[in-house]
Amino acid sequence: MDRGCWKQTLALVVLLVNSYADASFSCHMDDFIRAVKQVEDGDPGSEPVAVLRRLRRAAGLNDAFIQYFLGNADSCGPEMDSSLSAYIRKAVHHRVTEDATEEGVVLTSDGTTVALKPLLLGIEAGLLSQSGGRVRGLYQLTLAKDLDLFFRRSSTLTQPLGPDGCWDSVTAPQVFTLSDSPSLLTTAQLNGGMDGVVLGMEAKSRRPLKLSTLLTEYYCHQLVSGGLDAAPRLISRRRRENFRGLVGPPVLTRQVVRSAELHRRLSGRSKMDVKEKKELMAVVKEGMRQFVQKYMDCPPIIPRCMWGAKPYRGTPTNLTLPLSFMFIHHTHTPSQPCLTFQQCSADMRSMQRFHQDDRGWDDIGYSFVAGSDGYIYEGRGWHWQGAHTLGHNSVGFGVSFIGDYMARLPSQHSMGLVRDQLASCAVDGGRLVANFTLQGHRQVVNTSCPGDAFYNEIKGWEHFGEVKK
Repeated sequence: MDRGCWKQTLALVVLLVNSYADASFSCHMDDFIRAVKQVEDGDPGSEPVAVLRRLRRAAGLNDAFIQYFLGNADSCGPEMDSSLSAYIRKAVHHRVTEDATEEGVVLTSDGTTVALKPLLLGIEAGLLSQSGGRVRGLYQLTLAKDLDLFFRRSSTLTQPLGPDGCWDSVTAPQVFTLSDSPSLLTTAQLNGGMDGVVLGMEAKSRRPLKLSTLLTEYYCHQLVSGGLDAAPRLISRRRRENFRGLVGPPVLTRQVVRSAELHRRLSGRSKMDVKEKKELMAVVKEGMRQFVQKYMDCPPIIPRCMWGAKPYRGTPTNLTLPLSFMFIHHTHTPSQPCLTFQQCSADMRSMQRFHQDDRGWDDIGYSFVAGSDGYIYEGRGWHWQGAHTLGHNSVGFGVSFIGDYMARLPSQHSMGLVRDQLASCAVDGGRLVANFTLQGHRQVVNTSCPGDAFYNEIKGWEHFGEVKK
């Protein structure tokens, strides 16, 4: 066989290997965990930290900043299968392209998207730490460095944190496209950073036998009838509450500044003077307010494109914010609480079809819908006028709970998402007035909604108000 034919054959083999890797693994967390298991099986008995270093080597995560905390990953364990190594690099290496495609992220079973780099670095930092005291480098490797870069380059704060985005498929995801202009720090990176902190602290105290087991328990937990009320503490659906319990804003602010100082030192630049440090601290404090409000105080919201919403029919009417009311509903049909991203999404699509096709409305009527899976689902959202409370759609948001609540209540967790987080998020974001009034649908329309049991419950909520005669 001549040299040209050998080259063509080699090129074909490489193409087939890469195609095999792409076809075998999608950008879903379940597939990434499957790949991790293959790495573990390739070196039986290896400790989780050794597996993480092999993943880090395959992904090319070995710069000076990372090595400062985690050491060199270049000589760790046996060589990895080339197709598996190619998948790991594609799955972990993070970047945002010019066409707003975000790489190095995976879809999780709960419907959220996570960047793998900060997640894996956080877990490795936790495993390397001593049994007592803080985890060295945990905040810098997961969040602080990225927050520093974002705050300093967006010091005017005209560019918000985020955005989120949507996958080309939720069953076999391959391409994730951001829903707005790309920023230096996306929601997926922040989700991965928060998970890295949470699982890094867990790895420090628990010392898991296998990395794949830790990831499976966290990302693949199946809810039972009690929803999150009966769920364990350490699962991805509790990401924000677990993160809030571990990290206060003042601590994270200090870590962001320290990260900036370390990055400067490792790059060979001179130490910041007092004025520079004071200016940096002011920028970071202002930026932290945005981070805390959006990712610690507000509830996680599944965007329309992720649950498969059809387009709005016609032209939406924009609301004039802030509004004065929040109206509480139950869906009645679907009558059962939804416990998974898949079922909640199907319920959202079913309601949208009913509202658009049977009732002739432009879109699903509700502003937001609360599932029992730990998430709020975006309906018409913060800016489009809904069709939820006849005669009052222009003055309030309509929030519904999936299920029939004539004789029972929604889960405590889902009620807390709306009562304690969505409402305060709306106030802090300038979407609801501070002294807004919360009412049940039945108070202003002749209906049994939101159900007898649920209506009696909301009468005890803060901001509940009777209809003025």
